[in-house]
Amino acid sequence: MMILKIKKIFKSIGPGFIIAAVVLGPGSITVSSKIGSAEGYRLLWVIVVGAVAMSVYTTMSVRFGVTNEKSLLKVISEEYGKWLSVSIGICSFLAALSFQFGNNLGVGIGMHTLTGVGEYVWPLIFTPTAILLTFYARKLFQVLELLMMVMVIVLILAFFINLLFIKPDLLGVAKGFVPTPVSGSNFNDIAALIGTTLVLHNAFFQSYLVQSKGWKTTDLTRSVRDANFGVFLLALMSCLVVVTSASFLKPLGITVNSAADMAIQLELFLGSLARYIFGFGFVAAAFSSLMVNAVTGGGLIADSLGMGRTMDEKMPKVFTTVILLMGMSIAVFFNGNVIYALIMAQASSILGVPLIAIGLFLVLNNKAVMGRYINNKLQNLLAIAGFILICVLVFFMYGKLIGYIGSL
Repeated sequence: MMILKIKKIFKSIGPGFIIAAVVLGPGSITVSSKIGSAEGYRLLWVIVVGAVAMSVYTTMSVRFGVTNEKSLLKVISEEYGKWLSVSIGICSFLAALSFQFGNNLGVGIGMHTLTGVGEYVWPLIFTPTAILLTFYARKLFQVLELLMMVMVIVLILAFFINLLFIKPDLLGVAKGFVPTPVSGSNFNDIAALIGTTLVLHNAFFQSYLVQSKGWKTTDLTRSVRDANFGVFLLALMSCLVVVTSASFLKPLGITVNSAADMAIQLELFLGSLARYIFGFGFVAAAFSSLMVNAVTGGGLIADSLGMGRTMDEKMPKVFTTVILLMGMSIAVFFNGNVIYALIMAQASSILGVPLIAIGLFLVLNNKAVMGRYINNKLQNLLAIAGFILICVLVFFMYGKLIGYIGSL
């Protein structure tokens, strides 16, 4: 009976794992490792804030998905104008492209760690592979669900078991979840950490994944559970990496500047194999995120333009390919500090988020569309709080990104 229940739970899980895996890319691991090694435990609370906001918007998207046959962008176009739908599609495209740059860098860093071959060669191999999968893999989402599920579980177990050997300061960890005042110098770290969790174009896309599963209002409970479980796994992984890095790297005075530096965290548990296992995990995280992130951005911009909403149609595949090729090209010709670039890519992905949040908020408060599944007061309060947080970070990151681009 217990085995049957476990099988039933895993059968119902899918979209949540996809969202967790696409967000849990090399940027997330890099950001969490670098911040843990530099700041210790004290910014753990930021991950919780980002996770709560992500959960609010993801469950909003899920409620839309199970209650409507039309796509979210189609409804936004009909109710609020084509301009808003297209604008959200473009924002999603640009956010996906920002992540894609980081994913390609992550593939290069991981493969360089494993093979010693230059970082800029590998995107030229992995991107064509992703394009072939996009066009020729049957039941793409079903394949991705299984791969994402395995990858996320393995990564979490590796870091969790490693922590048992490290034995972190539990009181220090607990204190890290208590919000503390921050200075201007910490805003880059906070924006990056929020950016590893609060990825609204992926929350927005959750409605499409739910609809692709054929889930209806009778599946609302398990849909919400699945979405929240995915966000929980994402936050848990980020916390595990921060705590591991803070417990092991910070006392040694090691600042993360490469994948090899990050791999040191796992040496206590994995010994000399740490570098290779971490490199493999880094590549797996990068490639899975590279693949699904491109599908998300490509699918949303295609739907916003009325050119198709599923990966069985031509134009979503075409736009997905464009994102893959653009992300590869930027990464191949990039000349700079790859670790810092990963962090900036992760943080700057939040720039297009406010418009996506507005679109979701408007639809979920439209009674003609949502009926009795409209947002309640608490959901609106949390959504508005998350929106304010996003706007503050966007204001800060806009200036930082302009300065970073000017320095290249």
